[in-house]
Amino acid sequence: MKVSTKRSDISQDITLRNAASLRLAPDPMYLHAAPSRPWPWMNLDVNSDLTDTTVVNQSWQGYPQNQFRNWTPDKVQRSKMFEKCSKDQPSTIYWMDVCDSENVVRFTIPDMGGNDPGTTKVPTKDLNQFWDMLQQNRPENSRVRWLFVDDLTQPVLRMLGTKYNIEPFFFTSSLHWTPSRYQDTLRHGKGDHITIVLPFLQSQQESRSTNTRQSPTDPKAWDSVTDTLIDIQAPFSTGDGHVLFFDVLAIHMVRDVKENTIISYHPESKGHRTPAKHLRSLIQFVGESMYWQKIFGKSKDPTFLFLAILWYALREWDESLDLLFRHVSELELQVLQLDNISLINDLHVLQARLLHYQSLLHDFEVAVTFIETTPNPAMESHEVTDEERTDSNALMKKECKNLLSEIDRLERRRMMLSSRLKNAMDFTFAIVNTEDSRRMQRFTYLTIVFLPASFTASIFGMNVIEIDNGTQTLAHYMVVTVVLTLVTIYIVVMLQEQNWVHRRRATLLQRAVWPIRLLWRIILPLQDMWVPQYRRSSTVIDVTA
Repeated sequence: MKVSTKRSDISQDITLRNAASLRLAPDPMYLHAAPSRPWPWMNLDVNSDLTDTTVVNQSWQGYPQNQFRNWTPDKVQRSKMFEKCSKDQPSTIYWMDVCDSENVVRFTIPDMGGNDPGTTKVPTKDLNQFWDMLQQNRPENSRVRWLFVDDLTQPVLRMLGTKYNIEPFFFTSSLHWTPSRYQDTLRHGKGDHITIVLPFLQSQQESRSTNTRQSPTDPKAWDSVTDTLIDIQAPFSTGDGHVLFFDVLAIHMVRDVKENTIISYHPESKGHRTPAKHLRSLIQFVGESMYWQKIFGKSKDPTFLFLAILWYALREWDESLDLLFRHVSELELQVLQLDNISLINDLHVLQARLLHYQSLLHDFEVAVTFIETTPNPAMESHEVTDEERTDSNALMKKECKNLLSEIDRLERRRMMLSSRLKNAMDFTFAIVNTEDSRRMQRFTYLTIVFLPASFTASIFGMNVIEIDNGTQTLAHYMVVTVVLTLVTIYIVVMLQEQNWVHRRRATLLQRAVWPIRLLWRIILPLQDMWVPQYRRSSTVIDVTA
C-alpha cells in the first residue's frame, strides 16, 4: 500500500483564510436553549425594569410580543432573532401534505399557486399574499402539512410564529444551532407543540464546497491571533477529496386532533447544508417505503414522521464516520511506517473533534429519548380507540429502540476511532522517548570512555608519598588508563543482557567470555577469505614447479 507523505506543513483543518466562507456552524449558546429557563436572553447583571409600556402590534408584524408578552424588544435584540435572518435572499417555502388515500398514505405536493406548484417564493413587497396563503383550508383527508423553509427572513419568521403560535425559542435555538428539545402548549387530549434542534455531521466532496456564499448564521471572520486554536466547528478536510462539516435539523411540530403541522428550518438554499427542497424529496421517499407505509397504516400519530427524518441524520453520521475511519487508518499507517512526529498535530486535532462528536451523538440520543417519552396528547382523544392507541405506543417504542441502538453503534465506532488515535499518539511518543534513550545511551558510552582517564588522573594527582615521589611518568599514566578503560568496557558489555556482541538471554558465563566470542566472530570471516586464497596460491606454485 502506498503511503502518502504529505502533511506536516499543511493542516488538515481548512485554513482560516477560507473559514469565513466555509465555517457553517455558529458556536451553540446553551444558556438560552429552552423555554423552561425563567430569564430568556436577559442580562442578570443589570437591573431590568419590569414595567413594559410598549404598545404591542397584534398583527403578525408584532411577533413575538403579540404572542409572548415577556419577549420584549430588548430580549429580541439580545437574542439576535431577526439579525441572523436571511437578508439578501427571499424566503422559499416548499409545501407537502401527508394525506390518507384509501388504504395507503400519500405524500403529495399541494398546488399553492404560482409557476412551480408546491413552492412559494415570498416576495419582499407583497407579504400579505403569503399570510393569506397560511390561512387557506387544507384537504379533508390531510394528516400533516409540512412547510420546508429556505432562507428564513424576518417577515416569514413573524408570520409563521403568529400563525402557529410558535415559542420564540424554536427560532433562537435554530438560528444559533443550539441542540434543544422541549414540549410546550400542552393540552391534554387535544395536542401540543414539540421542538427538536439537532446538529449532526455531514460529508461532501470538496469540489462542492469551494464556491459558497457566507451564511447569515456564520460568525465574523476570526483574527489571525486565533490561528493556533482548534476550531471544532470549522469544516474538516479528510485529505481524500471529502470535507466534513456540521448540518442541522431544526423541526417544530404542532400536534393536534384535527390538523398537524411541521415546520422545518433551513438557513440557506445554497451551500453545504441540506436545502429544504432536498429534505422534502427525502420525506417523499419515506412515503414510498413499504416498511413505513405499514407504520402509517397502523398509527395516525404524526410523530412517526418526526422520527423518520432523524434517520437522515443517522445516515449522514454513518457516511462521515466511514470517511473518518479511512482517514484514521491512513494516519496510523504514516505513523507506523514513517515515524513522522509532525503527525502529532493531526492526531491531536482529530481527537479534539471526536470528543466534540461524542457530545453531538449524546444530543442525538437524548432527542430520540425525548420523542419516546413525550407521547402525543392528541392520541388520548376519544376519536382514537384503545387498540389504536396501544398499537401506536408499541410501535413508537419499537422504532425509538431501533434508532437508539443505531446511535449506540455510532458511539461505539466513535470510541473505537478515538482509541485508535490514542494508540497512534502513544506510539508516536514512544518513538520520541526511544530516540531520547538512544541519545542518552550514546552519551553514556562517551562518558565510559573518559571515566577511567579521569579516575587515573585523580589518583596520580594525589599528594601521597607512594604516588607523588617523582618516579611516575606519562607512560605509566597511559598504561593504567588503557588497562582501566579496557576493564570498564569489559564489565559494561558483560553486564548488558543484550547488545551487538551477545544475543538476548545469554547466560552470565556466556557474557563473561564475550571478548573470545568477539575475536572468533572477527577471525572466522577472515579465515573463510584467507584459506581459499592460500590454497589457490599453493596450487599455482605446484603447477609452476
